[in-house]
Amino acid sequence: MAAATEKLPQLKSAVDGLTEMSVNEKSGFINLVSRYLSGEAQHIEWSKIQTPTDEIVVPYDKMANVSEDASETKYLLDKLVVLKLNGGLGTTMGCTGPKSVIEVRDGLTFLDLIVIQIENLNNKYGCKVPLVLMNSFNTHDDTQKIVEKYTNSNVDIHTFNQSKYPRVVADEFVPWPSKGKTDKDGWYPPGHGDVFPSLMNSGKLDAFLSQGKEYVFVANSDNLGAIVDLKILKHLIQNKNEYCMEVTPKTLADVKGGTLISYEGKVQLLEIAQVPDEHVNEFKSIEKFKIFNTNNLWVNLKAIKKLVEADALKMEIIPNPKEVDGVKVLQLETAAGAAIRFFDNAIGVNVPRSRFLPVKATSDLLLVQSDLYTLVDGFVTRNKARTNPTNPAIELGPEFKKVASFLSRFKSIPSIVELDSLKVSGDVSFGSSVVLKGKVSVKANSGTKLEIPDNAALENKDINGPKDL
Repeated sequence: MAAATEKLPQLKSAVDGLTEMSVNEKSGFINLVSRYLSGEAQHIEWSKIQTPTDEIVVPYDKMANVSEDASETKYLLDKLVVLKLNGGLGTTMGCTGPKSVIEVRDGLTFLDLIVIQIENLNNKYGCKVPLVLMNSFNTHDDTQKIVEKYTNSNVDIHTFNQSKYPRVVADEFVPWPSKGKTDKDGWYPPGHGDVFPSLMNSGKLDAFLSQGKEYVFVANSDNLGAIVDLKILKHLIQNKNEYCMEVTPKTLADVKGGTLISYEGKVQLLEIAQVPDEHVNEFKSIEKFKIFNTNNLWVNLKAIKKLVEADALKMEIIPNPKEVDGVKVLQLETAAGAAIRFFDNAIGVNVPRSRFLPVKATSDLLLVQSDLYTLVDGFVTRNKARTNPTNPAIELGPEFKKVASFLSRFKSIPSIVELDSLKVSGDVSFGSSVVLKGKVSVKANSGTKLEIPDNAALENKDINGPKDL
């Protein structure tokens, strides 16, 4: 890396000339790059990894319940700030603008549901839990317009932007904007690990501390299960835990998710990228590493301030090489979950799977729009009629990838309460009131259209053409 360290001075002087960056952004970026160049990555010694005990990853059922007394609830809520990571676009689902404005159910967007949930808490307990949205430069303008519609709601909504860092041209190691790439593609948001310094730099953190707030609950805006949980908050306040990561048991669908380990006496996140090749299969096994990170995080505000001021949050750097417009660029990112090892008395909590309901693709949208879930007071809850604890496995072909195409292919969302798995490929569309049970596969051969008629009931069927219906 000797040659690499010589690259730093030229990068620094180029960054100094970028007027679009704030002083904090410049120092944060240079800091990140120099850590990357010094190759300071923590080397994990596999033999030192230990499975965390119940003291470190607390079973949710072992946490004390919150009393029925509304005054205790209000006391807890008065200490809380809810922060949603709102930097992502809906592009993978074929939508323009922030992902959080995709309609999830009954015409309501992710953001609508979040506001309804917090408003209900504020109305019921006479408290003022604020909602904070961390935007990226990709979502900021749209979000500012969108939140205007909540002006009359009983929720104070705050927004701030995460950092805007320049993509680095890989072979020359210079910021792309310095080479004339001045549009949005020259820049990137450096991952959600940036939430801590950005919250601090925005001035919001100090403002919340002065209002007596103590904890922030951070979650992805597309996780419908990430609702305020007073049992967790009460536990953290009582036990003075500065940081808490919600984890949940792995299923075969989650084998790549980061897991919590005990390492040299500290709890820390182990991501698949940190695992030596010869141990990857072991990492993916559900036997040894039974839990994964939901990215629902509870963090003490004073602790964030202390660590950001001391520049102590040196999370693992995730290098993300990309090719944009034919140019090979590098973006360095960090993840908020990796910060766990810098906080005192940090814990995990092993929560029910219901607290992890992310919508990453239209197959997830099918689940949450179906009779498998109901919507009450902004909360998406699972239908009790479903006896199987896991959700059906749903695989939709590329024809269903975009939300608009997905919606156009269902007259109504089928009943899937008794479905185990569904695989759809080709030009398929569904009529209204279709019922799917067991294992169902529907395939339209190339160049043919296949329509599942209204009121069809398919149970354990392989459909390869109209003759099979």
